[in-house]
Amino acid sequence: MHAPSITITTEASGSVVAKGATDGLAATLLKHAGFQQIEDWYGRRHRLPTTTPPPIRAATATYAAEMLRAARSVVDLAPSLDTTRMTTPANPLGPYTVGAELLRLTDQIRSTENGEDLRQAVDHLLHPEHGALERVREALEAAGEQITDLDDEAYQLADRFGFAAEFVNSAQSELADSEAELARVGHAREPRTETRTQEPRLPGSRSAALATSPAAAQAKGSSTPGTGSADAGSTVPPSQVPGPRTR
Repeated sequence: MHAPSITITTEASGSVVAKGATDGLAATLLKHAGFQQIEDWYGRRHRLPTTTPPPIRAATATYAAEMLRAARSVVDLAPSLDTTRMTTPANPLGPYTVGAELLRLTDQIRSTENGEDLRQAVDHLLHPEHGALERVREALEAAGEQITDLDDEAYQLADRFGFAAEFVNSAQSELADSEAELARVGHAREPRTETRTQEPRLPGSRSAALATSPAAAQAKGSSTPGTGSADAGSTVPPSQVPGPRTR
């Protein structure tokens, strides 16, 4: 018995529709998954209720496709309804596997602990033959050429892709000689030198500071007995002034 070919897709109205379930088993499996059978002048088809939330639509469509494939039906499931291709811990960007690889490379770059590890990680970007930038440049260049092959009138769009490829080439040239410098990152770092800062004076230390100032020390030395110097601000009492000598 020939296995039916079933297409599950989203229409322009947003409805999820399964077409091609002509045998009883396929129709039963679709009903079991949650689809409603409709028969009109367009023929038999199965549709999810329009009130079904988008995440439930994708989960239901994927579940129905898995059951139909287990029953040996050929199922064409729209990528937007295939939860196996959507975000998972192992595939965080769904069908954008190239972007997911670059995302993992970005995380690797951020987790490096020395210049050599950083150089090895960045090499996946900058390698002149196998690096990510070279692959991006080639892809942009190929896209421009393919546009020209498909439509001669779209030369302006093709030129834009060509210019973008040249920009990537300029980035490669700018970073071509950075490998050795990356390996030395962090090696020339010198230890920080500690600098002493003057301790702040406490509010009650003004008298102590004045007592230890140079002017105070000089005044103290000049008033010490036996130094031979008189205090500039002192006067001798009159009773102690010697009078004239008499013979």
